[in-house]
Amino acid sequence: MVEWGMLLAPMLAAAMAAGPVCRIDDKRTDELSGLVATADGYVVVNDGADEASHRKIFYLRKDCSVRRTVSFPSRPRDTEDLQLGPDGTLWVADIGDNGSKRETIGLWKVAPGSSKPRLYRMAYPDGAHDAEALLIAPDGTPIVVTKSPGAAGLYTPDGALKSGATTPLKKAGDVSVPITTTANPYGFAGRLLVTGAASSPDGSRVVLRTYADAFEYDVTGGKVVEALVSGTPRTIPLPDEPQGESVAYTTDGTALLTVSEGSEPSLISYPLPSPPEPAPSPSPSRTQPVLAQKATVDESSRLPLVLFLLAGTGLVLAAAVALVRRRRPGSGRTGE
Repeated sequence: MVEWGMLLAPMLAAAMAAGPVCRIDDKRTDELSGLVATADGYVVVNDGADEASHRKIFYLRKDCSVRRTVSFPSRPRDTEDLQLGPDGTLWVADIGDNGSKRETIGLWKVAPGSSKPRLYRMAYPDGAHDAEALLIAPDGTPIVVTKSPGAAGLYTPDGALKSGATTPLKKAGDVSVPITTTANPYGFAGRLLVTGAASSPDGSRVVLRTYADAFEYDVTGGKVVEALVSGTPRTIPLPDEPQGESVAYTTDGTALLTVSEGSEPSLISYPLPSPPEPAPSPSPSRTQPVLAQKATVDESSRLPLVLFLLAGTGLVLAAAVALVRRRRPGSGRTGE
C-alpha cells in the first residue's frame, strides 16, 4: 500500500500542476504534430497539410508567436515529428502513412543556421508502416517508432544516410506500450498508439507519448533502443488532450511540453515528478542484535502508523477518482 501511494502521488501532482504556457494563434498551425523547444522559443510542424502555406517549419518565440518560417524545397508527404540532434541539427520526420502504402519515408535535415532542408529517403525491410514518432540517439542515429497498436516497432538506418539515395532500415526491436486508464478522445485505442517522442537535453532520458500518456525511460550509455525494449518507464498522464501527437522536453529537462492539433492550440507544460528517493537503511545498535531490536518494538505503537498510511493512500486514490470523473473524453478526428 505504501509503495503504490509513493508512486501515484508524484504522477497526480504533476498532472494537477499541468497548465498552458501560451496559445499558438497563427491560422496556419492547425494540424501540429511535431514540437521541439529551443533557447529562444519553439519549433513546430504540421502533419500532411493540404495548403502550401501550412507546409512549413514554424519557428516560434517564447510567447508562441511566429518568428519565421522555413519552406521545404519539394512537397513533403506527411511530416509527423521533430527532433533536435546533439549537434543542433533539426530533423523533420516525414514518416506518416495512414494507409501503409508508402515505398519510402523521409527525414528532412536542417543544419544549424541553415534554412534549406535536405531530404534523406529510407525504406522499411518488411513493408510499409505508419509512424508518427522519431528519436535521435546521442550518437546521431535516427530511430523511427511505428504507430503499431500495443507494440511499436523500432527501426534504424542500415548504413549512412545519403542525399539522393534510399537507405534501407533495419528492425531494432519492439517497445510494449504500458496499459493505463487515462481519459482521452479515442478511448482504449488512444492508449495504445505512439504519436510522438522526445529526448531530454542531456540524452539521459527519452519519452514516448500516446493520445493519453507519456512514458519516460532512463537511457544508460546512449543505448536508446535498449532502454525502450527492456526499461521500465515512468508514466506521466496527459488526460483529455484534444488530439495529442507531439511532445518535447523543456530546455532544462524539468518538464514535458505538448500541443494538440486544432485551431489556436495551447502549448501545455507538464512538470516531471522526481523519482522517489530510497529510504535510508536503519543503523542497528552496536550493543543490540537486529532481531532483538525488531522484537522490542511495542506492537501498540504500530496502530497509529498503519492508520496514517491507510489515510494517505485513501487520499491518493480519492484524488485519482476525482481527476478521472472531472475530465471527460472530447471528440476529434484522427490526423496523419
